Amino acid sequence: MRKRLAQFASLAFGLLAAAIVAPCHAYGATVTQSLVQADQVFQAGEADKALQQISSLPANGGATADAQNLACRVHFALQQWDKAVAECEQATQLDSQNSAYHMWLGRALGLKAEHVIFTSAYGLGKRVLVEFEAAARLNPHSGEALMDLGEFYKSAPGMIGGGLDKAEKVAQQLDSVEVSRAHQLRARIAESRSDYDTAEREYKEAIATATHPALRWTVLASFYRTRKRYADMQAALHSAEGLARKDPRATIALYDGAGVLIDGKLDPGTAARLLEEYLASPTMTEEGPAFEAHVRLAKIKKQLGDSSGAQQEIAAALALAHDYKPALEFNR
Repeated sequence: MRKRLAQFASLAFGLLAAAIVAPCHAYGATVTQSLVQADQVFQAGEADKALQQISSLPANGGATADAQNLACRVHFALQQWDKAVAECEQATQLDSQNSAYHMWLGRALGLKAEHVIFTSAYGLGKRVLVEFEAAARLNPHSGEALMDLGEFYKSAPGMIGGGLDKAEKVAQQLDSVEVSRAHQLRARIAESRSDYDTAEREYKEAIATATHPALRWTVLASFYRTRKRYADMQAALHSAEGLARKDPRATIALYDGAGVLIDGKLDPGTAARLLEEYLASPTMTEEGPAFEAHVRLAKIKKQLGDSSGAQQEIAAALALAHDYKPALEFNR
């Protein structure tokens, strides 16, 4: 901030300084508040509006990296991997010590890797590891960053740095950070070893130690679905649904529960009801983008013979995100 100094009497100088400093502080507060508002809009699923608000912010200043990270997250939700990667790269370049920026860059690179040829995926996988390790190193108390790293180690082949032994070490770190995630990661490791009894036990421990257990019930339900234990799956979903209605921060469990059924091509009526309840809630989040929920619901309605209802859902999705590819391709 530039200061204009003048040789006035002390009172006049004080008034001049106040006149300069106050607008600058107000300017910074305005930018920060605009970012908060853009994030709130994004959480409600209004991707177009969020990007518009972000683009209207000044291209310099302390909030620039935050703005580009938010833009990365919006493009990530829109499945626009190249744009997401570009925005997150800019954020990390502006602030290389921010754990969350590296975490989101790793996530964007990871999903981009799923949509390219093997040779390109190999290089991207290496970059994902670098970003996730940076995120965990910069904030070793972040349960999210550690979980992403642990999942990478569990899933990735050894040639790009994966390994169950490495994942187990991350689970040990999580024990003192977020014990519920530690149990969930151990369950995932046990599944990789086909030790399903241990996996089930660890998933249940994750529920018992969770702050928002509805979210962990849907994970257990997904495990039961893959094991074809459908009665147990239904019971787990019922528990998740009941808890989600009592916990505004766990509404995403309704969206996740619908996903369990959709992935298994099971009970479309219940999946539709869960999505409708999620979309009607005041606490949607970017983890279950509203525009994606509308497209999922459109597919179910089409399956159930409600073509008109399906088109209404697609229109709702495009009203929130005009270039969301799955919505644009629905009628093709």
